[in-house]
Amino acid sequence: MGIKERKERHKEDLKQLILDTAKALFMKYGYEATSIRKIAAEIEFSPTTIYLYYKDKSDIIYALHQEGFKLMGQKFSALINVEHPFERLKAMGKTYMQFALENSDFYELMFIMKEPLEFLDNNCGDTPGGEGWPEGYNTFNSLLMTIEECQRVGYFKGHEPRVFALMVWSTMHGLCSLTVHGHLGHMAKSHNFFEDGVEALEAAFASYVRLLEGVK
Repeated sequence: MGIKERKERHKEDLKQLILDTAKALFMKYGYEATSIRKIAAEIEFSPTTIYLYYKDKSDIIYALHQEGFKLMGQKFSALINVEHPFERLKAMGKTYMQFALENSDFYELMFIMKEPLEFLDNNCGDTPGGEGWPEGYNTFNSLLMTIEECQRVGYFKGHEPRVFALMVWSTMHGLCSLTVHGHLGHMAKSHNFFEDGVEALEAAFASYVRLLEGVK
């Protein structure tokens, strides 16, 4: 590896260190209580070093937001091989749940914290066709296309596909966010019908699938 390649590798490693450290601090202290100075102190660099790569704190959280969507997109990409659209829709739901459970920090950044969307509003504006937010647009569009394919084979025919896709996503988000934050597990255990939140989530998802199967 030459000098140029080593410098580039060092640069990418440092950027990743900044992101990983910032993510941990955001999760522990919250966005508002985490400063560039605090991130710099954690990695034992000066704040000036961080500013070489990210212009401010909102730039860092949006980079993490993008990283999370890239990771989730990789998991969803395998589902393109599921031929039957309703089976693919179920697989998308299971993959979404798995991602939320295994990457709760990214899930928090992507779907619960408001700051990445504020970055989008301030820097990208309202752009059509997903130009300002391609990672979010592409993810939702894959769900929408699957819903439309389901309609072509007899499911959900009485529903506007975009609205139905929003309903499917918001239901899954509700179940996952309740699980990630511990509310679903607490409710399940306090009523003595499930041992933990994951078991309750899986049972709720199975019931939701049965409901979807009957939607005409």
